[in-house]
Amino acid sequence: MLVPSSPAADRNKQPILEVLQRVLPKRGMALEIASGTGQHVSWFSAAMRSWIWQPTEADPHALLAIEAGSAEAGLTNVRAPVLLDVTTPQWPSVGPVFTESFDAIFCANMIHIAPWANCAALMRGSVRHLALDGVLLLYGPFLEDSVPAVPGNLAFDASLRERDPQWGIRRLSEVTSAANKVGLRLQARHDMPADNLLLVFGRGQ
Repeated sequence: MLVPSSPAADRNKQPILEVLQRVLPKRGMALEIASGTGQHVSWFSAAMRSWIWQPTEADPHALLAIEAGSAEAGLTNVRAPVLLDVTTPQWPSVGPVFTESFDAIFCANMIHIAPWANCAALMRGSVRHLALDGVLLLYGPFLEDSVPAVPGNLAFDASLRERDPQWGIRRLSEVTSAANKVGLRLQARHDMPADNLLLVFGRGQ
């Protein structure tokens, strides 16, 4: 089958990988939320062979494409993608619940293209399924109280809200507050290309 491709994922996959390789241990199990085209999980798993990757998607039509991308790349450390809507009471949304804890949960470019309730649900689900010393990694654009918003992000935010009033670039302070409510703390903030951030949350200070 024709594997879909996202130009944005092609641009940001290597900068994200470089941060993951710095902040994560040499081996572990990773859960990717909202895998989309599967380009991220294919790129990360090819470079981090000692990690086992579990892709997920809320769109059932995307699962075959994610699986095809992994197969095309000959990846043996990527599990079959599963259906996961972060707002459902169990993860994954259908079938047996995850029984293993994850050392890392990665989510890129989801919370601004979804209602705010999805961010809170992501935090609740992550704290259920993270290992005690595991981390939640969020990638995307954020608005920061102490940092002037760049015109590109303001225009993007306006376009998102025009498409759906419940969407929009989230304020970092509000995302951090949602994390704090479930016992996660912001441990690191990494500046990324194109005015994005990669945030690392964990149970420790």
